[in-house]
Amino acid sequence: MEMQQDMQHQVMGYDRSATMFSPDGHLLQVEYAEKTVRLGSASIGLACSNGVVIITDKRVSDILLIQNSINKIYEVDDHIISTAAGILSDARVLIERAQLISQQHRVTYDSPIEVESVMKEIANTMQSFTQYPGTRPFGVSVMIAGVNSGNHLFVSDVTGNYFAYKAIAIGENDEKIKEALRKNYKDGLGIEDGIKLGLKIFKEVLGKNFDVLRFDAAYITLKDKKLERLEGDALKKYIK
Repeated sequence: MEMQQDMQHQVMGYDRSATMFSPDGHLLQVEYAEKTVRLGSASIGLACSNGVVIITDKRVSDILLIQNSINKIYEVDDHIISTAAGILSDARVLIERAQLISQQHRVTYDSPIEVESVMKEIANTMQSFTQYPGTRPFGVSVMIAGVNSGNHLFVSDVTGNYFAYKAIAIGENDEKIKEALRKNYKDGLGIEDGIKLGLKIFKEVLGKNFDVLRFDAAYITLKDKKLERLEGDALKKYIK
């Protein structure tokens, strides 16, 4: 039935514009972009008792690539990190915008920007590309994590909606990962335990395809408010 509806919508042209609603109230280009996000490599974010952490699957194993050129965790500001799932070139545009407004805030107010202000700027930009003709939606979901007076974790979807989370996953197998997080995440979890939990879930989801060298992790503590990265061999001690 869903396939028949999709075919009908294509015949009627409702999927030719991001600004054209179908008769049943859908923006089909936006929904197609959401499917693109689920094809992207997965990331897990956790708000921990002593900071925030993001663990990402780079999913790239080509021996011709220089491994440290593959980076899925971006530094937005000293106290904010970000990752994305979907079309990463789309994400780069949004994250560079976030970096710009973060630096402008520091220059103007001589203080670090609030994490939610960065998320709101990204979400507003994403929403605008679902509203005006001649554009297409960003094919990406963006995760922002950072520390101000407390720790904060946000995710924006393709539509420009965003929510705060204790723990969340985006990208491939996101529903399986979120279900595992619902079962295993506990309030008061520390950063080290958060990294162990994230890698454990990835190991369960990926099975025989799991390889710790595929993963990057980054965290910011409430105490230091600075980015620390872990990758490759540095993550092996977190695997049980």
